[in-house]
Amino acid sequence: MRNMSFAMTTEQVQNGTKTVTRRLGWLHLKYGELVQPVRKCMGLKPGEKIEPLRDPVRVATTMREPLRRMTDDLEYGRSECILEGFPNLTPAQFVEMFCASHKPCTPETVVTRIEFEYTEVNK
Repeated sequence: MRNMSFAMTTEQVQNGTKTVTRRLGWLHLKYGELVQPVRKCMGLKPGEKIEPLRDPVRVATTMREPLRRMTDDLEYGRSECILEGFPNLTPAQFVEMFCASHKPCTPETVVTRIEFEYTEVNK
């Protein structure tokens, strides 16, 4: 099972309010695949360990789309901000934040939109 970092949305994943994430890459993720949400999985300092945030999530859908779709269709963008765990951001603010944290991303960059559901596999 692959780890997926949620460093910027740790709280949203822990409380279950985030059900969509956008990524550069992740092209081969498939429906039904389990992914372990973790705080951080790259750039760990010596002695730091991967910290799971909760039980694995199950991939519901994946699709490729330009990031700018969120600003081209504002109704879609507003609903996506909520699903991404940022209900207080506008679509333009979300796109700006995403691009700033994913160099060299631009609004025209085609990203992978991943929708997932929470599981309770360890219960």
